[in-house]
Amino acid sequence: MIAHIHGKLTEKTPTEVVIDCGGVGYHINISLHTYSLLPDSDNVKLYTHLQIKEDAHTLFGFVQKSEREIFRMLLSVSGIGAGIARTMLSSLEPKQIVQALASGDVATIQAVKGIGTKTAQRAILDLKDKVLKLYDLDEVSISQSNTNKEEALSALEVLGFNKKLAEKAVEKIVREQPEATAESIIKQALKNL
Repeated sequence: MIAHIHGKLTEKTPTEVVIDCGGVGYHINISLHTYSLLPDSDNVKLYTHLQIKEDAHTLFGFVQKSEREIFRMLLSVSGIGAGIARTMLSSLEPKQIVQALASGDVATIQAVKGIGTKTAQRAILDLKDKVLKLYDLDEVSISQSNTNKEEALSALEVLGFNKKLAEKAVEKIVREQPEATAESIIKQALKNL
């Protein structure tokens, strides 16, 4: 097993990098989240996950160990392969994935390309307890912030705001202030819309 690779970054795209380590160039698949965290320097260290299949050995790299752990957790769910797990980590922040799993937020997980309702429900069923225990989360506070978010969204829709724009504004506020009440979320969203 290759735990990490430390070397010179020779190629970089939003989905993959090549790291020269001791004269060998390692092709590593990355998520958009990792891409956004890559340092500007030539020298990088990525925590890796090696996937061995009959026809290929594929390396996946992550700037943070925690992102790699979430990736591995997602792989343990039937119906989620490495490609979909990487897409999830590209579409959502690792923190958002943990929150969605812990709170049973099927809609957030299902919003990821390639994940249907059954797979989203299975992921929550398989990983909810593990996530709550591993990240020492309180189920009550998570469901409370989720309720505040839903209340704020429905209020903004009633006021006539576009659903997608309202969701973006509310998501941003909830991400920055997880403890915000529905009322304060609505007030801040109105300033931004």
